[in-house]
Amino acid sequence: MHSPYVRRRRLAAELRKVREAREMTTDDVGRLIYQSRTKITRLENAQIRPDLHDIMDILDALEVTDAKRDRLVRLARDAGEKHWWDRFGESMGPRQKLYADLEAGADSIRSYNQTGMPAVLQTPEFIDALVELDACQGTLAYRPERMAEAREHRQRRLLSADGPTYDAVLDETMIHRLAVPPPVMAAQLRHLIAMVAAEERITVQVLPSDVRIPGGLLPQASFFLYTFPEPGDSAMAVIDTVTADIVLSKRNEIATYTELYERVRKAALSPDDSLTFFSRVADRLTDAAGSEV
Repeated sequence: MHSPYVRRRRLAAELRKVREAREMTTDDVGRLIYQSRTKITRLENAQIRPDLHDIMDILDALEVTDAKRDRLVRLARDAGEKHWWDRFGESMGPRQKLYADLEAGADSIRSYNQTGMPAVLQTPEFIDALVELDACQGTLAYRPERMAEAREHRQRRLLSADGPTYDAVLDETMIHRLAVPPPVMAAQLRHLIAMVAAEERITVQVLPSDVRIPGGLLPQASFFLYTFPEPGDSAMAVIDTVTADIVLSKRNEIATYTELYERVRKAALSPDDSLTFFSRVADRLTDAAGSEV
């Protein structure tokens, strides 16, 4: 399976490149195919799902023929495909739809998680606790039950026979500061241990709060790195901010975040020591909860 979002960005870049080579503006193209400049711009920025008829009209206007035309039409078909997350509409949350789309075609996923547990590794009880915390901040932009169902779909993709490799580095401070009930966090950590033990493609490391990260400045946000099996689908980085996800695909940007990921990975505990750490914290949380009863 491929990621329609990745193909949409690939198509957008190709269309913009051809238009500029023809020395035409978005206004010029819009007038030729009786569409607004805004729509052409949004297509070239991968902000909307491409309509195949519109793309063919654009290719006619730009005089794209033969093999190149065939290739761009195939890209447009791939970019316009709908998958399981489209059936959820906005009920699963627009940000989660982006991650589901990228994961669908990914060959590898690497993440640095500064403030949360990886969504594809969460238990239902942990998800419920997160929803309660999110509701404290205002009206939810999703339906909790649909969001949780979507995360189950994402977990099945991760664990499928052709699923991606998944490497995550978790900041220790998140485990202690995230205000979910201690028994829920303890169960989540044990679930994490079980998933890593059962699936060789999943690696989780913990970054202790008292270690230094040499080689540069500290990460300023959680981020994800994706690679894809087809050479034409460029690697991507997604930066998780409070209000939006920032998608990067330029080589220098990917290189910067890849280097940053390697720095936090090397500073983190080894995979085996990390599982021991998670088990020890889970036991401590369980003991503490028991003593409060």
